[in-house]
Amino acid sequence: MARIKGSIWPWLGLAVGIVLLDQFTKVLILGNYRLGDSTTVTSFFNVVRVHNTGAAFSFLASAGGWQRWFFTAVGVAAAVFIVWMLRSHPGQKLFAFALACILGGAIGNVIDRVLHGYVVDFFDFHWSFLSGLFPGGHFPAFNVADAGITIGAIALILDEILRVRRSR
Repeated sequence: MARIKGSIWPWLGLAVGIVLLDQFTKVLILGNYRLGDSTTVTSFFNVVRVHNTGAAFSFLASAGGWQRWFFTAVGVAAAVFIVWMLRSHPGQKLFAFALACILGGAIGNVIDRVLHGYVVDFFDFHWSFLSGLFPGGHFPAFNVADAGITIGAIALILDEILRVRRSR
């Protein structure tokens, strides 16, 4: 595979920025909220303090503790793979942007798992139309790292759609 021209450093800078913002917001939550505390911000958004020992949507949260190190290892392996991919494709801007967002999010959540044994979540969106899917219409709480991963995943999908359209 031919190496595409470009620098990895701007993308690593974006990932570091996501990690710093993620950890800063979590320090604020840990310093100002007790577990379970909630502040209503709007009719559909609260700031809460939730500890998630599982993965997305609290998957495996009650698995007994082994998942802490399993998800830590998955996060570290993903970070190593993403850095390798960034080195191979730094000039593919949307693809590299997506990888950098996912990298920052993965590292942010790995830091939580290592330091606390859980991930600190605090964004709580709720809408009545979600009541059939989630208790009380509350989408699972999430954090800046999760948002980075989600934005990165959406950007990867968009990049693939655009790549397929260009190849036609």
